[in-house]
Amino acid sequence: MLLLALDTATPAVTVALHDGTRVLAESRQVDARRHGELLLPAVDRVLAEAGQKLDAVSDIVVGVGPGPYTGLRVGLVTAATFGAALGVPVHGLCSLDGLAYASGLTEPFVVATDARRKEVYWARYADARTPLTEPAVDRPADIADQVAGVPAVGAGAVLYDTVFTGLRREAPEHQSAGALAALAAERLAAGEELPPPRPLYLRRPDAQVPANYKVVTPR
Repeated sequence: MLLLALDTATPAVTVALHDGTRVLAESRQVDARRHGELLLPAVDRVLAEAGQKLDAVSDIVVGVGPGPYTGLRVGLVTAATFGAALGVPVHGLCSLDGLAYASGLTEPFVVATDARRKEVYWARYADARTPLTEPAVDRPADIADQVAGVPAVGAGAVLYDTVFTGLRREAPEHQSAGALAALAAERLAAGEELPPPRPLYLRRPDAQVPANYKVVTPR
């Protein structure tokens, strides 16, 4: 197995290469506005660091969100394009699962990322490998009673630490493609079928056609 993992569902543009046993190379740059610009150079960098060529990749895994529309699409389209060009399977994994796995926690906790609009994407976990709930998007104040004092990780928990009072500051704040790849490799080795690479948006895109838009072209 040579698994290429990438995720652009959060401000972190992250890529990793995993051989089924360990992470061979990883790149992560945090920039919410440059996903399209940063992703392909990161892939080239990771392959070069690992001493591998793209055509050696046997599987691709991509973070499917939840995340903002534009950034999330960059990773999904790139993964689909690589998969079609190489003729290899493309697997999806919830981006929150990658953050959960990277935390290494063995107790119940929550993962939260910044959803903008003063909201967070979040989910509950029994431990680093086991989700308890589906991802959701909410205003922190609306879930304060559910998350107060519960161990929490992720940039959303950092941003709203007065709500996520159990914040674990030692845990990773941003997504790691290395963790996403390790989780995927672990599940594939156990014979699990990973979900397809379908985006988890959870809400409509920020860009909307104006309500009073009028067609001005000739009919």
